[in-house]
Amino acid sequence: MALDPRDLLRPRGPVSEPAPLAGTRSERIQRLQIGLFGIGAMVMLVGLADVVISRAQLTEAEAVPEAAPTVEATESTAPRDPLADAGVVPELPPEPTATPSQSATQPTQDVPPPASRTDAPAE
Repeated sequence: MALDPRDLLRPRGPVSEPAPLAGTRSERIQRLQIGLFGIGAMVMLVGLADVVISRAQLTEAEAVPEAAPTVEATESTAPRDPLADAGVVPELPPEPTATPSQSATQPTQDVPPPASRTDAPAE
């Protein structure tokens, strides 16, 4: 197959050009909007992180160390009875006094009498 020079000089029909790499105008604007929105979101995220960090540092600087007491210790008073302070005291029967009974003085039959120390060998 030989190349005919007349084919090279013959006018060709309309050839559709491929779309440019950038796409149509609306696609370019949409990509630009998405990029600007992404950059704005990153700037806001960095700003928020800076606010959080500075607030944490400020709170830490104002915090009281745990080792230092915040209130001076005072002598504790005896616990108070709020009913007695209000004048409402329940009437309780007097506490019974312990009286020795006769059963405590008599030894029981189960226990042998205590051994006397007189029959212990001398050392």
